Formats: sequence, structure tokens, C-alpha cells
Amino acid sequence: MRHDTPTTVDFWFDPTCPWAWLTSRWVLEVARQRPLELRWHLMSLTVLNEGRADLPERWHRDLAVRLEPVRVCAAAERRYGPGALGPLYTELGTRFHLEGAPRERATYAAALAGAGLDPGLAGTAVCGAYDDAVRASHHDAVGRVGTDVGTPVVAVGGVAFFGPVVSPAPRGEAATRLWDGVLAVAATDGFFELKRTRTGKPVFT
Repeated sequence: MRHDTPTTVDFWFDPTCPWAWLTSRWVLEVARQRPLELRWHLMSLTVLNEGRADLPERWHRDLAVRLEPVRVCAAAERRYGPGALGPLYTELGTRFHLEGAPRERATYAAALAGAGLDPGLAGTAVCGAYDDAVRASHHDAVGRVGTDVGTPVVAVGGVAFFGPVVSPAPRGEAATRLWDGVLAVAATDGFFELKRTRTGKPVFT
């Protein structure tokens, strides 16, 4: 099978989700071995879960904070263009998921600086100026796969799917083997779901 023609991959993420982070690192590993054109987009666990009365109050408080870095990403995309999202996601995810940094303004500012962006955009975390943009991108994602999913959403060649949820992120040949398998399953007409219960926490190393 030839893999010399670039494949466009659209990837929707919430930077606070550890499972989306692992999937994104897997896709980046595939991109080191295959000619992928990665296009990053925002979605939001806060928007996905808003209005859910079955969630305890502490979850709603957590979801409110989770919206902050998504807003920062939206502000960076507005100022610098969509090409800024990939590097900023890496900087935010490294701090959140590998270093255990808190979701707060200092962390956002450091991530922005690390991505070569204006750290002053960290101030957008607590304002709603970019919420409409976040919602539009989020609804674009769920409009492709339905609301009974989470983050990430991946679209390839007109086919979109949630996940895969995998831990740790596969490397080397294992990464491309999973990639080929996921695309084959996702492209099968009438296929909707393949799932099993998660038995452990995210493994980042």
C-alpha cells in the first residue's frame, strides 16, 4: 500500500482531557511515519456536559475551570490563525498531563510563551469573548459523530469518529498498525461502535 499522498486529518480536542492528549500523541507519531496534514480544532467538555443534572456540583465547578484553556486556545487561533493550535496544545498538554500543572493563568501564560505566542492572551481564560467560536467548533465536531461521545473527534476522508481511546500512546510500527485498523473500521459502512470498559488511568510514558 502506498502512503505518499498526504492525508488530511482533522482533530478536535479539549486540552484538559488526558485521553484526548494520548490520542493526539499517537496521531503525531503516525504523522512522523506517514504524510499526514494535521488540522487542529477545539471542542469543549464543558459545552458537551452543560445542563446535565446528573453531575454533582463539584463536577460542574471543574467543568467551568476546564473551559478556561479552551478559551485561551480560541483566542490564540483568532489572533494567529489555526496553525497556532497544534503548538499551543502541545505546550498546554505537556504542562497539564505530564507536569501536573494547575489550570490557572500562570500555566496558560507559560504555555503561550512556550508556543511563541503572546502570554497576555492568558487573560482571555476568564472572559466569554471567544465562547461563540468555541461552541461553533465544538458543534462542528459533534455534528459529525453525535452527542453520545467525548473528546477527541477525528475526521479522515469524510469519515469522523470518536477516539480511539488508548493508553499509552502507541509508538513506531504499533502506531501505524492501529492507524490502519481504525481507518478500516471507521470506513466500514454501517459500523458504529466498538468499546470496552477502561481498567486503568492514563499512562503518559
